[in-house]
Amino acid sequence: MEKKFRLETLTCPSCVAKIEKGVSKLDGVKQVEVGFNTSTVLVKFDEEKVDADVIENRIKDLGFALR
Repeated sequence: MEKKFRLETLTCPSCVAKIEKGVSKLDGVKQVEVGFNTSTVLVKFDEEKVDADVIENRIKDLGFALR
């Protein structure tokens, strides 16, 4: 499955790395792409191992607000 999350703001390239690293550690996440200019996070994942709510909560736990 694939889902795009929209961030309130994304202020620096190190934020991109923080999100990519933090979300990719979740079991079942296959790919994480953060769009710096669009403030989006595209996640490809195995929905049998992880669901979108868990991914959303991880992004929030990393300190980023979602729209």
